[in-house]
Amino acid sequence: MDRPGTIAKIPSRAHIRPMTDRSGPDHPTRDAGFGVYVHWPFCASKCPYCDFNSHVRHAPVDEGRFLSAFRAEIANVAARIPGRTVSSIFLGGGTPSLMQPSTVAGLLEAIDDAWGAAPDIEVTLEANPTSVEAGRFRGYRAAGVNRVSLGVQAMDDASLKALGRLHTAAEAMAAVETAAAHFQRYSFDLIYARPNQSASAWRAELREAIARAAEHLSLYQLTIEPGTPFFGLHAAGKLVPPDNDMARALYDVTQEVCDAAGLSSYEISNHSRPGAQSRHNLLYWRYGEYAGIGPGAHGRLVTGEGRIGTVTERAPEAWLARVERDGHGIVETETLSAADQGDEFLMMGLRLREGVDPGRYAMLKGRPLDPVRVEALIGDGLVARLDGGRIAATPRGAPVLNAVVAELAA
Repeated sequence: MDRPGTIAKIPSRAHIRPMTDRSGPDHPTRDAGFGVYVHWPFCASKCPYCDFNSHVRHAPVDEGRFLSAFRAEIANVAARIPGRTVSSIFLGGGTPSLMQPSTVAGLLEAIDDAWGAAPDIEVTLEANPTSVEAGRFRGYRAAGVNRVSLGVQAMDDASLKALGRLHTAAEAMAAVETAAAHFQRYSFDLIYARPNQSASAWRAELREAIARAAEHLSLYQLTIEPGTPFFGLHAAGKLVPPDNDMARALYDVTQEVCDAAGLSSYEISNHSRPGAQSRHNLLYWRYGEYAGIGPGAHGRLVTGEGRIGTVTERAPEAWLARVERDGHGIVETETLSAADQGDEFLMMGLRLREGVDPGRYAMLKGRPLDPVRVEALIGDGLVARLDGGRIAATPRGAPVLNAVVAELAA
């Protein structure tokens, strides 16, 4: 296993070039890094709680054609924002572990050719337990992946069935063992606040998960999203999640058990041993710059005209046709105002235990935080002032973060 804080390096490959100063335009959060998110939109089945841009295709996906389109879109974005060094890559979905290792290798080579990879780059691939094979994981490792994130979601078969997952608990733990055998860094996800879940049951499940986790867990409360099958069941009274008081009790158990085991939360839903945080997660929450590649991907890019938001076409085949016609699948580009940037910086940064630097907020927003509002929130126990003048949400403020951000941004 990795020692906490160490980063497995991408394997040496001839196409990785020595790096020079490729930092791009200056901006207040440049030191958060530059990342690339690649969205593989296909799944073996659609989970009933999921509102992500994922699609089931019963015919084989033409990976070669999609890889060519990914390469084209990467090159197009790189022409728009040259001079970057990629500090993290995240292959998300969908189910990226349905890709062949050769497709993953092609993606990573295209990204490195476009911008150049940092020597200690973090490259994460999401995987479902049903698609985990030792041979495929060896192929991903050889391609340059050095961290995997497994969608375990629950530790017992009844809960997995209720969540619409295709794997069993035994298959999930076998996948975790396979990941541990091939990668120094791995993480897995669990969903809690499930119907009829008690605090004692979650405590036991979480302790079992921590015993299996090397350095990182992502722990999400179940949310009922519009447009999902769970939303219809909930509306019909056939799916009843825990009420607010019970959900808060389960959240408190999460913090207590993880803190006691040395996997403290560095972000509301992400827990790690010291130094083992996901770099890509931190890049998002610190308001760094990232390119969104693939169907339905979002990006935040810094150009000579300022920070922009990009959104690509969601439907995979429509995205593919658009890229083959235009060289990219971007359907929306928005220049973010100072107010937008300040609000986004607060919303994401206050999810982190480290909080935010008010000075950076002022540079983005064009005005400082209102000291009267800050002091009022501190007095209410919702915000704390940390060393160096940073401010952070307290354990009491984190569960009501939207209200805290709204008050600070007003």
